[in-house]
Amino acid sequence: MRHFNTLSAMRRELGMAPPEHPQLSLERGLKSCPLDGEAFSTDCYGVMFKKLKAGVMLYGRTPYDHTNGSLSFVKPRQRIEFRNLEVEEDSFFLFWHEDYLHGHPLHEQIGHFSYFDYEVAEALHLSPREEQIIWGLYTQIENEYYSNPDEYSRLIILTHLDSLLTYCQRFYKRQFVNRAELSGKTVSKFNQALGVYFKDGLLQTKGLPTVHQLATQLNVSPRYLSDLLKQETGKTAIELIHISLIGEAKNQLKQNELSISQIAFTLGFDNPSYFSRLFKKEVGLSPLGFKKQLV
Repeated sequence: MRHFNTLSAMRRELGMAPPEHPQLSLERGLKSCPLDGEAFSTDCYGVMFKKLKAGVMLYGRTPYDHTNGSLSFVKPRQRIEFRNLEVEEDSFFLFWHEDYLHGHPLHEQIGHFSYFDYEVAEALHLSPREEQIIWGLYTQIENEYYSNPDEYSRLIILTHLDSLLTYCQRFYKRQFVNRAELSGKTVSKFNQALGVYFKDGLLQTKGLPTVHQLATQLNVSPRYLSDLLKQETGKTAIELIHISLIGEAKNQLKQNELSISQIAFTLGFDNPSYFSRLFKKEVGLSPLGFKKQLV
C-alpha cells in the first residue's frame, strides 16, 4: 500500500497542481480519482463531501455507496481506496497535514471528534439545511486559502475548520436521534450479545468482553457503537459492560460461598484487585463490604 508523507506528493500522483499551502489542500468539483482501485494512506486528516454517481469509496476495509450527500472523515495513516468513482453535483475534498495543527488548540481537540474513528458505512448524511452550513464554512476556508496569505491566514482557517468539525459533531447527534429505530435495534443487539457472552461461559474461556469484540459482532466501529449507546442510554459501551459485570458479581456474592478472588476469576478478571476497585467504584462498597452487608 502506498503512503504519502506530504500533500504535494499525493496531489502530484493524482495529477493535480501543487497545493497553495504545503500542509493544506482544497479541491472542489473533483469528478474522479486517478488512483482508481489502488489503496493508499497519508499523514493527513481529511473531510470529504460528495454525492456519488457511480462507484464506491473504501477506508479501512468497508465499502459504502454514497448515494446521498454525505461527509466522510479520514485520519492520518488510515487506508483509503476509491473504485470507479464518479462524483455527482458539487463536492469538496479538504485535507490538512497533521503538522498544520501544531501550536493550535485544535491539535488537542481533534481527538475528541470521535467520528474520525468511524467506518465509512457510518458517514454523516446531511439534510439540505446542514449542507448549506457546511458549504458556508468550507467557502470561508476556501476564500482565505486563495487570498494573499499573511500572519492571520492560518489562524482564520483553523477557526473556520474548528467550527466545521464542531458542527459535524452536532449533526452526528442529530443523525443518531433521527435514526432512533436503528439506534434502538443496535442497543438491543448489544445487550443481547453481552447476555449471550455471559450465558455461554465466555467470561471463563475468553476473559472480559471488550468493546472491540462486541462492535465487530454488530458490524460497527467501536467508537460509533460507544457514541450511539451514549446517545441512547447515557452510558458508553465500556460503562454498560462494567454495569453488567457488577450486576453479575452482586448475584454471585449473594448466592454462593466463593471467595472474592474466585468470583473475580469466574467473571473473567485476571486481577482480583482490579475487580475490587471496579466494584467499589460502581457500588460504593468493596465486594467484601457488600457481602458483609448481606449477612
